[in-house]
Amino acid sequence: MQKVVYWAFFFIVIALTLLIDQVTKTWIVNNMMMYETRVPIPALGDFFRITRSFNTGAAFGIFADASDIFLVIAVVVVVVMLFFYPRIPHGQWLLRFGMGLIVGGALGNAIDRMVYGHVVDFINYRIPNVLSNVSNLADHAITGGVILILIDNILQERRARRQKPQVTGALPDAPADTDPTP
Repeated sequence: MQKVVYWAFFFIVIALTLLIDQVTKTWIVNNMMMYETRVPIPALGDFFRITRSFNTGAAFGIFADASDIFLVIAVVVVVVMLFFYPRIPHGQWLLRFGMGLIVGGALGNAIDRMVYGHVVDFINYRIPNVLSNVSNLADHAITGGVILILIDNILQERRARRQKPQVTGALPDAPADTDPTP
């Protein structure tokens, strides 16, 4: 029964991530022109905007026009995650959640590549005169998933260190009733 709960949790996280990602991208494609920008929170307009954009490469526009390669990478990531998921130890919900976010995000961007030939981006974070990055919710899910996996790894290492007996480096005392002389 526990395995069913784990798999159900995994697929629910994937489905919700994929649903939210695809709904937001569909709204953007249907309601904004390419490169159109909107400022949803005027007080944050210099730092956060909605800008319809696209990406044929990887994060931050690197490896432009490599959409097919990243589609293959997404499929490989999903297959690897499906292979390792049943091997996660009991109770590691943070790791399970992180893996679900990564798979959902990878599938969201893979769908974009198949439907549009590129990834739909629209979340524009800016540091004026320094950086402007446009991404999407799938990218954020992947990033969040990786962060959760790293946090889970740190927590597991701490637990393992607490459970491991401490070695002081001192030699054990010799029994008092032994005589070292022959």
